[in-house]
Amino acid sequence: MEKNKISRRHFTIATAKLLTGTFILSKIQSQAIDTQNKNISNDRRIHLGGPVFNQYEDPEQLALAHKRLGYSAAYCPNIPLTQTEKIKATESAFSKHGIIISEVGVWCNLMDQDPNKRKQNLSSVIDGLALADAIGARCCVNIAGSFNPQVWFGPHPKNTSKEFFDAAVENARKIIDSVKPSRSVFAYETMGWSIPDSVESYLKLYKAIDRKKFGVHLDPCNLINCPERFYNNTQLLNLCFDKLGPLIVSCHAKDLQWVIEMNVHFQEVVPGKGQLDYSTFLTRLAKLPQKPPLMLEHLSSPEQYNEAKNFIIDLCTKLQIQT
Repeated sequence: MEKNKISRRHFTIATAKLLTGTFILSKIQSQAIDTQNKNISNDRRIHLGGPVFNQYEDPEQLALAHKRLGYSAAYCPNIPLTQTEKIKATESAFSKHGIIISEVGVWCNLMDQDPNKRKQNLSSVIDGLALADAIGARCCVNIAGSFNPQVWFGPHPKNTSKEFFDAAVENARKIIDSVKPSRSVFAYETMGWSIPDSVESYLKLYKAIDRKKFGVHLDPCNLINCPERFYNNTQLLNLCFDKLGPLIVSCHAKDLQWVIEMNVHFQEVVPGKGQLDYSTFLTRLAKLPQKPPLMLEHLSSPEQYNEAKNFIIDLCTKLQIQT
């Protein structure tokens, strides 16, 4: 029994060693958790952008105007391809102030029934992709078009036909093959009444186009074209990110309300005033490694854009997402 006794001195030393080891281990674990939290914080990031209403010819002033508004993304300014020095200066100024150039929007009808107009429109989009690549924008975007003879983006019974699908594939290939971009991509925006009008149709279109420089432009509100998608928009959003996530290059931010009348009528409203599940939208978007910009659009005034921006930034703060 005497041999098994531990002196008070030995006990004190052993206890001190144990406590010291525990403290060091605890400190290491704490540092690891802090590092992990920092990595999570860095990973969960959204580049929010929108239009600047004042006109700025100087690239530096234009970039600063976005920064003052709290944006980290911007629509590409309209610069002729011949102005190579201004293109370089704009890219440099935006990069200097941490502003991503999100997209070159060339909004025209690639399915116009007038052959001359269709040719002109195709040429405009080719120039748009060339500008996007030259300035370092994430994408050049357009809708696939419409067979509607009155409204260039309007509904038409053939907008979901094989004829439309084949033409959309051919147009995308021509645009990409004409430019051969090295940095930017061409993308079709999702729509409610023309291809791509669903996740499945976008995947089918992507595979058929078969070009590495073709990407996905996600506007979830444009996909909500029936009560089922309106009520189940969380499921729709998750499906978009599950199936299309790695391909997404840019997104549009808006919201939808259901205006009650004798037929289905969804109306675009300021983000936060409709029914789109923005918590899911922002959370899923923030996790994408390529960090597609989120661009506010279709609002009528600087005040509405400011309201929309504040809603998204406030919600991101609650969700622990950087903007």
